[in-house]
Amino acid sequence: MDEDARRRDRLLAALTLIAGLGLALALPFALKAGAEFFLPVTAALVIAVALVPVLEWLERHRMPAALASLTCVLLFLAAANIALAAIIVPAVQFFRMLPERIGQIQMNIAPLLDLYSSLNKYVDDTAMKLAAGGAQKMARVAEATSVPPRSLVELVASTAPTVFIQIFFGTLVVFFFLSGWTRLRRRTITSRSSFDGAMATARVIQDVVDDTSSYLGTITVINLSLGLFVAFAVWLMGMPYPLMWGGIVALLNYVPYFGPIVAALLLALGGLMVFTDIWVALIPAFILIGAHLIEANAITPFIVGHRLTINPIMILISLSFWGWVWGTPGALLAVPLLIILQTVIGAAGQPDIAGFLFEHGTLDQQRRRDERASRPSSP
Repeated sequence: MDEDARRRDRLLAALTLIAGLGLALALPFALKAGAEFFLPVTAALVIAVALVPVLEWLERHRMPAALASLTCVLLFLAAANIALAAIIVPAVQFFRMLPERIGQIQMNIAPLLDLYSSLNKYVDDTAMKLAAGGAQKMARVAEATSVPPRSLVELVASTAPTVFIQIFFGTLVVFFFLSGWTRLRRRTITSRSSFDGAMATARVIQDVVDDTSSYLGTITVINLSLGLFVAFAVWLMGMPYPLMWGGIVALLNYVPYFGPIVAALLLALGGLMVFTDIWVALIPAFILIGAHLIEANAITPFIVGHRLTINPIMILISLSFWGWVWGTPGALLAVPLLIILQTVIGAAGQPDIAGFLFEHGTLDQQRRRDERASRPSSP
């Protein structure tokens, strides 16, 4: 009878595994097709989880849940508005000059192109196409919006209705998640049938909040410090809009590996548009590369510590997956989502599916170890 039950359990496990694989294969395409819904919901949930410590601090100071949630939302919107004013507005004005500076950029990189004369014609053709296409595109943008958005309200007003709905919907999700956070956590814990289950649920919830908010808070401080350092450096060099460059560096540094590379390329492009000497023009990019190497290899590991250390391969897989599904917003969300998933799996325990299917084991690795430990040792 026990053998029949074991076979039935293995058959159910095999069917569950097949269904799980099918769901895993279909999920990315569903997320990509439904990006207009899933992206704002996911981003809002990550933001809300990161704001939970602020919410709890306000509630401990006897602020009502609804008012505390509204305060958190307003603080986040204010920060987003400041970031928009510091980055988007000057970036639109600065890169409008790109078609006019194509000739200067070509003159700056002429010494390098002389070393690769075979690429000269290709670069010229590409530059002319870029200048022509960029001029036409900028003309259309200028006709549509003669003045760049100066705040989040103006950006929402000047974008498509779909974007406005997504931002509004995401803001509502953040507010209602935070306003019901305390009740939701209490209900989730008290609904467990055993004390151990309630404690395990509470631990998982707290670990997700602590790890996500700690990572995002720490990385935000580090990125802002790196951005301010780069902004001060380019200001000393005389580049226009230093806060814009610092904001670009801080924002792109949320994307591991690829973000700093893109930021360095943008700084190099900006330097070529401003300075006439190629080596002077590349100094801002070199400053960023040097500062990022120090930050990534010394400062961040020391501050973040080993608790939030993630396998670089998992980071690359997460970046590739979420970047493919949702583009740049997905790349920004890749590491927080990976931390949440890693925390939940670490608390729940990794299932031993292969051992259960092909060996005489259980689906729970921890229970299997407990069973081995409880067996009497042979004399």
